[in-house]
Amino acid sequence: MTKKLWGTRFARKTNALTDKFTSSISFDQRLAKYDILGSIAHAKMLGKQGIIPKKDAARIVKGLSSILGDVKVGRFKFDPQAEDIHSNIQDLLAKKAGEAAHKLHTARSRNDQIALDVKMYLKEEIDNFTDLITELEKAILKFAKNNSKVIIPGYTHLQVAQCVLLSHHMLAYMEGLERDKARLSDAKERLDQMPLGSCALSGTGLAINRAYVTRELGFKKATENSIDSVSDRDFIIETLADLAILSVHLSRLAEDLIIWSTREFNFIDIDFSFCTGSSIMPHKKNPDVLELIRGSVGKIQGDLSSVLIMMKGLPLSYNRDMQLDKPPLFDAIDTVKDILEIFIALFGNIIVEKEAIALRLADESLFSVDIVEYLIKKGLSYREAHDIVGKMVRDCLDEGRKISNLSNHELKRYSPKLNPDVKSILNAWASVNLKSSFGGTSPNLIAKQLKRWDKLLK
Repeated sequence: MTKKLWGTRFARKTNALTDKFTSSISFDQRLAKYDILGSIAHAKMLGKQGIIPKKDAARIVKGLSSILGDVKVGRFKFDPQAEDIHSNIQDLLAKKAGEAAHKLHTARSRNDQIALDVKMYLKEEIDNFTDLITELEKAILKFAKNNSKVIIPGYTHLQVAQCVLLSHHMLAYMEGLERDKARLSDAKERLDQMPLGSCALSGTGLAINRAYVTRELGFKKATENSIDSVSDRDFIIETLADLAILSVHLSRLAEDLIIWSTREFNFIDIDFSFCTGSSIMPHKKNPDVLELIRGSVGKIQGDLSSVLIMMKGLPLSYNRDMQLDKPPLFDAIDTVKDILEIFIALFGNIIVEKEAIALRLADESLFSVDIVEYLIKKGLSYREAHDIVGKMVRDCLDEGRKISNLSNHELKRYSPKLNPDVKSILNAWASVNLKSSFGGTSPNLIAKQLKRWDKLLK
């Protein structure tokens, strides 16, 4: 059993139930690397400042470096009886560095220590997320480029709306993912402040050098208020909020692919390696992976909520409730990582059902707005044009007739501005070519967007 760092004050041992309930080693063990790196920098500073003998600082650094080596290669054996990762490492260090190890905790507390560990962890994980999101963007971009000539019906309210390029639809997700990267980058910018040296809450009277530790650990600056340093978890909340927003984008992407893979839509076919079957219906090919992605996103929203709710009633400064910030943080990070990795692989295993999609483009309701704009260009007001086309839709499309089959005489009954050339815009390619406003679905515009993304991601 690892010796408790605070045990001297207590006249008797804590109850075994208390030990089990308060222990965090089961989850904070993933912070071992950062805890050790922080301790190495702290020990060097203590020796440099003459707060502890330099030879003791050297012994501590040597012992910690040995433990770090074990952590990196997976040889480190976590003590399940330890109260937390700090205690576990301290106990191991005592075996390697002897009495010198007891000087390591000088001028620090577990309060500032854990804040440091999590910040170092998040800085690294945010970089990992940036890389993963970029890889997903590359996979989506490749899919969009390979299907740059495919037009699909676009939807609002899940009702057929207008024609759009499939690549335009996919680039919409690229825009959201790029903002997700920017949000995470902003979060990293704000959390890049080194808290060690704040101690329990008030700092220390010992002549520490926080600027030295800040440089050693690669932080931008040291935190400026010791109470804030140990008592706020807004950097965790912000990261969780950013992951929650990212996960919403990923869930919506999953939902699109689920809908498109149904027989009712039949826009895409997802490879068998990302589907499962039914134990009772032999014909089934279910997009279970995408459904689980959609469902898992609910957990991520819950992870954010749990930390927000935990923090909302806490007085300054540190409270033990804050130990519970890490399970939801780790869960959200692991879940989003898994989802991103699946999507990266999935996009290389989707077949676009071009013939089935082409049949959907025969629906002339897709071109109603194009006729409205045709009439506006002829001098009619928007309201007049909308009413005219509304009547045409009512009389033709609602009755199973095609506008393109109307005679010139029949067209004139709706408006003298309608000429036979209106029929030339009643097809998907004409429709998308007309959408030439900046950001629209015009093939020329989308081709430029594809090149822009290609350059950006390189």
